[in-house]
Amino acid sequence: MSALASEPRTPDTLLLRNVRPYGEGDPVDVLVRHGVIAEIGAVTADGVETVEGNGAVLLPGFVDLHTHLREPGREDTETVETGSRAAALGGYTAVFAMANTDPVADNAVVVEHVWRRGREVGLVDVHPVGAVTVGLKGEKLAELGTMAKSAANVRVFSDDGHCVHDPLVMRRALEYSKALDVVVAQHAEEPRLTVGAQAHEGEQAARLGLQGWPAAAEESIVARDCLLALHAEARLHVCHVSTTGTADVLKWAKARGTKVSAEVTPHHLLLTDDRLSTYDPVNKVNPPLRTNADVEALRRALAEGVIDCVATDHAPHAVQDKDCEWSAARPGMLGLQTALSVVVEAMVRTGLLDWRGVARVMSERPAEIAGLPDHGRPIEVGEPANLVLVDPDATWTVRGAELASVAGNTPFEGMELPGVVTTTLLRGRVTAGRIPA
Repeated sequence: MSALASEPRTPDTLLLRNVRPYGEGDPVDVLVRHGVIAEIGAVTADGVETVEGNGAVLLPGFVDLHTHLREPGREDTETVETGSRAAALGGYTAVFAMANTDPVADNAVVVEHVWRRGREVGLVDVHPVGAVTVGLKGEKLAELGTMAKSAANVRVFSDDGHCVHDPLVMRRALEYSKALDVVVAQHAEEPRLTVGAQAHEGEQAARLGLQGWPAAAEESIVARDCLLALHAEARLHVCHVSTTGTADVLKWAKARGTKVSAEVTPHHLLLTDDRLSTYDPVNKVNPPLRTNADVEALRRALAEGVIDCVATDHAPHAVQDKDCEWSAARPGMLGLQTALSVVVEAMVRTGLLDWRGVARVMSERPAEIAGLPDHGRPIEVGEPANLVLVDPDATWTVRGAELASVAGNTPFEGMELPGVVTTTLLRGRVTAGRIPA
């Protein structure tokens, strides 16, 4: 994988030589000046710092709507700094840090702490996600307005890890969110249907003797919340879609004019519950890995825009929380450094997306959903230079111990994956990859 820039700084001028915007046409040069794209074409610029692209694909920097950075509270598994490093190496220029920290990010003090730590590290723009309810308990609304108006300017709220299962609480959250012009992101899981659940409810769970996790637990909440969002005329975002039925509900809801968006994780685009046969807890995740039919349906939904974007649900865990018996293991997988490669394997190599499609689902749509004006922008003169270079022909072998995260719980251990991020730029500054000559 690419290296992290050792001393990030912002050069006045940077030249990206021989790159292909969106992987199209012949290579061109891209001149960046003061963090903005200044010129595209055959650029003559002597004495400027240069990154040799060697025909690499140039894309807008990726945006992750769903990242667990664990700070504050579980710095033994991840920190804002280590998570930011992993994100930069994965081609990301902005990430949204989920609220299930300790203490929970349900007030202005905590979200401002996360936001300030992100600014101090400076490798990606870190945007804290505020909790919908106090303590993620699903009972009383958190201080949505205070967090939205804080220095952190919170634009996305979620109890991820827990479902806002009470329909009255969810309705009130959506009504408040409309007034604040923010997004409520739901972890869709009816808890009464998943008590003791350990794996997707189906043949594999039955064969392995694991309590089943029915698809309806997700689909019923998504259907309910789409109706509530339609009634409130509010914006709803559905986290980590995992079933064919959820994709069908989203298609139906969007056809009715519901302001709903949705994400799918890389692992739900590639892995199935067949992997559970070894009882290796690295494959335990919430929602669980589903069937091959679900994987195929999710890929189609992403290609067609029914599912809007890819989000990693990057979830680092300590060794003792994953290297144990299946029932006791914590759900979650690393995702920031492997996301692009998995999308290439699942969507590009299969012909479902081209590189413009990758830009749409990994950069443009997530930036639009979250209201980030400087990310996911077109590669054009005058636009912010939040960019990533990808070698589409290179491959790499995933080794959890070599990833930037504190934790190493990747389900892709030992797999050879296509597509390598060679350089990431945040406002014209190289944050990971090839150091300018």
